[in-house]
Amino acid sequence: MSFDEQVRREAYGAAIVADADEVAWWRNRVAAVATTLGADPAATDVVRLGVSELLSNVVRHVDDRRCLLNLRREGPFVTVRLFDRSRAVPAVRAPDWTAESGRGLWLLREMTAGVGYTLTREGKWVWFRCRVTTAEPPD
Repeated sequence: MSFDEQVRREAYGAAIVADADEVAWWRNRVAAVATTLGADPAATDVVRLGVSELLSNVVRHVDDRRCLLNLRREGPFVTVRLFDRSRAVPAVRAPDWTAESGRGLWLLREMTAGVGYTLTREGKWVWFRCRVTTAEPPD
């Protein structure tokens, strides 16, 4: 199935191995998918940021870097989910503004319609959801 055929189904999925050198490539790939699913440029930027954060967390914190990445259009939202093979619960905490890292999930929570996780027997799904359009609806 081609890329366009996958996206036309309102969903996209890929089995990947998280690698720091490939985060930018995946960021661009999901931006293209989000755009095809109807996301405006601002929403696409949020999707880029979110995928970068989720993949970077796998690179930093998970020994087995094999992942599943899913994007799905759900009504007025795009939901992005990443499965990794760690059962460690992701922490969204108040940022330490003097630290060089540790505020990505907090920032993502502030910029999206929701962030969460679901534990499974084999690991966890970490997800976020954002509106496909950031424009204010007309009165």
